[in-house]
Amino acid sequence: MTTQTVSKQNQTITKETLLTPRFYTTDFEEMGRLDISDNQREFEALLEEFRADYNRQHFIRDKEFEQSWHHLDSNTKALFVEFLERSCTAEFSGFLLYKEISRRLKKINPVLSECFSLMSRDEARHAGFLNKAMGDFNLSLDLGFLTKNRKYTFFSPKFIFYATYLSEKIGYWRYITIYRHLEKYPSYRIYPIFKFFESWCQDENRHGDFFAALLQSQPQFLNTYSAKLWCRFFLISVFATMYLNDCQRSEFYKLIGLDARQYDIHVIRKTNESASRIFPLSLNLDHPNFFRIMDICATQNRLLINLDKANLPTYIKAVKKLPLYVKLTINFIKLYFIPPVNSQHARQLTK
Repeated sequence: MTTQTVSKQNQTITKETLLTPRFYTTDFEEMGRLDISDNQREFEALLEEFRADYNRQHFIRDKEFEQSWHHLDSNTKALFVEFLERSCTAEFSGFLLYKEISRRLKKINPVLSECFSLMSRDEARHAGFLNKAMGDFNLSLDLGFLTKNRKYTFFSPKFIFYATYLSEKIGYWRYITIYRHLEKYPSYRIYPIFKFFESWCQDENRHGDFFAALLQSQPQFLNTYSAKLWCRFFLISVFATMYLNDCQRSEFYKLIGLDARQYDIHVIRKTNESASRIFPLSLNLDHPNFFRIMDICATQNRLLINLDKANLPTYIKAVKKLPLYVKLTINFIKLYFIPPVNSQHARQLTK
């Protein structure tokens, strides 16, 4: 592939929407001031797990990759390549964030710094593996181009912790669910990368455990009234983002034998259950309006996508989009005001 083609490909990926994978930065000085002494032993234990690098030999391409993929039709290729692009971008975003945090904390908190460094190693490994997979379809992401040209979203440290904890845990449930499904129905495994999802999800799980320890080391991020409001906000934001993204890509999930909606409901339920062990509250997913409103949001999001594709003047598109954005906002507010579940009470019920 020529350099020019790769550049065009990256320009497409760097187009921002509310649902695209984002690159983040934070207040590194504030992060350096965090006191983790009460949980020091837990962080040292996590660090030993990261150093063990259980997946050192697990992300190695085997002979099954050494074949032509011309037998896949153009629609299948397009859907699969989009999945690889988005996944690679998300993993590379994590690599950049963790690497920079590690660099900034090196002299302030060596334990945290090394933990972030080793997590960035994992994310780089994932991104590289995905990029090599794209090479099988004569495409490649210029990761240096992404680093320099992608817009960075600023999040305070506590928001980074909430969002990244949930992203890592939801990543675990997404990967392990697909892996177990394809283990049961191997005829849907259209490409060998899915065989690696079991190892992949264990990395995600360890990263999630690290951010859980960070949150638990800072009671102000979990126990205050404002913390409860923010936990609720991030639960809804992360779940809704995944749901809307996957509903618009239902054809991809059909390729691997999954119903996108049922897959997402399962992943959301499992992640909500995981989060209830850390967060002071979880979402009431059994409320009759929760997934009904999510489905309405997915429909409104599809209408926005169709408007983007329509051959209309920009100002006409903007006028038509405005009421849809208003409706989406109102529906997200409705989701937010569904009474949550007290996590401590939920944990007692499951004992």
